Amino acid sequence: MQLVRFLMKLENEKVQVELKNGTIIAGQIISVSPSMNINLKSVKMTVPHRQPQMLEYINVRGNQVRLVILPDELNLDNTLKDAIGNPKKPLSNAPPALVTKARGGASSGRGGRGGRRGGRGRARAF
Repeated sequence: MQLVRFLMKLENEKVQVELKNGTIIAGQIISVSPSMNINLKSVKMTVPHRQPQMLEYINVRGNQVRLVILPDELNLDNTLKDAIGNPKKPLSNAPPALVTKARGGASSGRGGRGGRRGGRGRARAF
């Protein structure tokens, strides 16, 4: 299971987000994007060696998140079940996938390495 899918289910929960630079951001989750960008409201941001700041909204870039501290009263069992969902069952009678040349083959039509004629400005041997 992906952490992002779990965090997406935590809308309206109060959490603390610690960033890679040591900043701690506490607030209520508005939304979480698939790239783990976190939108928070009613925020208290504490930068190391500075006074805490109160902000109305903040957007935290996903690749800067070190960890997310969840509230103690959060029911993890139900939240995890919702985030996992129903696993997809493989089709037993499905036909095998068609094999096609993805890029660069003579029959590809466009793009790739050019197929028979070399393509993309290569010198031809006459």
